[in-house]
Amino acid sequence: MQTLPRDIHTGMTVFDSQRHKIGKVDDFKFSENEDEPNVVPADIDGTDRRNARESILESIAEAFGKEELPETLRDRLLTEGYIRLDTAGLLAKDRFILPSQIASASGDEINLNVAKDDLIKRP
Repeated sequence: MQTLPRDIHTGMTVFDSQRHKIGKVDDFKFSENEDEPNVVPADIDGTDRRNARESILESIAEAFGKEELPETLRDRLLTEGYIRLDTAGLLAKDRFILPSQIASASGDEINLNVAKDDLIKRP
């Protein structure tokens, strides 16, 4: 299973598979199965929530808004980890990037192997 890049950080510019700038990294969560001790899941308050499944579920629910997530999608996000993308555009909805959708990441850029429309939309 592919995991999120270790050097990911908020503010990174994200490009789709056609190299179009589609937004910036707003937030991210490492997989709940991440076993690397030096990798700490990101959180707004800087706390490590890797061992607090309920807190992670709350964070994901908050990230998606108040609407209920389908259980299969929620489980997939918890298992694989994700990046929340702040998309460009006044009426654009945020989107979520799974680790398998990342082609490369270095410096302040993430390149995807999919188009923007292939990303999960925030409800």
